[in-house]
Amino acid sequence: MAYFMTRIELHSATPDDYTTLHAAMEADGFSRTVPAADGKHYHLPSGMYFLASYADTAATVRDRANAVAAATGKIREVLVTQGTSAWIGLTAVQATSASSRGYFR
Repeated sequence: MAYFMTRIELHSATPDDYTTLHAAMEADGFSRTVPAADGKHYHLPSGMYFLASYADTAATVRDRANAVAAATGKIREVLVTQGTSAWIGLTAVQATSASSRGYFR
């Protein structure tokens, strides 16, 4: 299983553009939360997405994310990293939050 973090920035975007982006990214299997070793999920900073996949590489994740973001019609920057993660200060997802599920593709 490979783990990817993706950061997308839309140029000259409105909040509605990001709402559209978030929904499209989640529909393609990306999550706005990240699972931790403690079994909890944590909210990612704005514009960041997590994906766990057996089939993808950093390049295929980049291409997928870019294609999804292109649907907004905005100029965009897309960065994908692969590997393990460490963080401080992220907010834990409450057990009832729907965004804590569906991060595996």
